[in-house]
Amino acid sequence: MRERVIVSVGGSLIVPEGIDSAFLADFRARILSAVEQGFTFYIVTGGGKTARRYIEAAHEVRGDLTPEDLDWLGIHATRLNGHLMRTLFEEQAYKRMVKNPSRDIESDEPIIVGAGWRPGFSTDYCAVAAAKMLGATRLVNLSNIDYVYDKHPKKYPDAKALPKVSWKDFRGLIPAEWDPGLSSPFDPVAAKEAESLGLEVAVMNGARLSEFTNYLEGKDFKGTVIS
Repeated sequence: MRERVIVSVGGSLIVPEGIDSAFLADFRARILSAVEQGFTFYIVTGGGKTARRYIEAAHEVRGDLTPEDLDWLGIHATRLNGHLMRTLFEEQAYKRMVKNPSRDIESDEPIIVGAGWRPGFSTDYCAVAAAKMLGATRLVNLSNIDYVYDKHPKKYPDAKALPKVSWKDFRGLIPAEWDPGLSSPFDPVAAKEAESLGLEVAVMNGARLSEFTNYLEGKDFKGTVIS
């Protein structure tokens, strides 16, 4: 049976300002190459700046929207990115973008694409829920940071990169509760669930996709393994 790896792609990689076609082309090529080597993937897309711009616009025009309304704006942004991602793998992907990551999927296709689910759940959580549903043991979180650090690197110049960290120690570095505006390498609720599943999460910078390939191939890579 071929290994299914979960890949969470930050929305800021897909749409940093405009849509980053160069990133998407490189990502597509590397995924297809890995499929030829025997890997299969469940790819989850984030909302990134697209989500933030919609939420900011809603706040600007009328500031009394509920957290649930704002959450739905973010969820639909993830789904827009998800539809784009699935289109890029049209011939290799499951025919529908998955909205509910806990739903059992029978798929012979090597790629499944999912996005946001419902208010109160981040795409990190969706990725972990997909891992649970598929029995995956590895999850790659492609974001805009090179490593998990022992403290916020932009606030503290002496912050240390952590190439490896246990779930217990990692959870001690982040807030206990999830908030839609939280800046964290991984959602606290998702982290707790990942720990209970014994899931390995590799955090790395999606701007350096060679590191993603290195990780898949069992080579040294620049990033953090949480296990």
